[in-house]
Amino acid sequence: MKPDQRARKWIAKKAKLGVRSFPVGTIAFYGPDNLRATKVAVGIIPAPQSETTALRRWFVETGDVRKSDTIFAEVAAFLRGHGVHSVAMADGILGCPHEEGIDYPEGSTCPDCPYWAGRDRGPASSVRTDAR
Repeated sequence: MKPDQRARKWIAKKAKLGVRSFPVGTIAFYGPDNLRATKVAVGIIPAPQSETTALRRWFVETGDVRKSDTIFAEVAAFLRGHGVHSVAMADGILGCPHEEGIDYPEGSTCPDCPYWAGRDRGPASSVRTDAR
């Protein structure tokens, strides 16, 4: 098994175990529709009821970030670098990769991702926080 593939396996194992202790790494995927993820955002939550203290994003112009062993290796290195004990990872794509107020005006829909217009993308139903 290649080193980059080991990173993917390590992340999947941590996510499958669910949130057991802190710090927790959060992983969320975003894309122009529900089939292709072009962005992954990874955050670090150091303690219960605390805010995210570190956040990093990776992007791809073509393809799907979920299929990139190189990106998964960088995500794993970021999580390990912050001493993560648990991982909460979204099961699917949570929404548009563009940021409201940054990439398009606050209160409007993204002009580049019409698929997400009017869709409920609440993360509570999509994020894995316990062992399944």
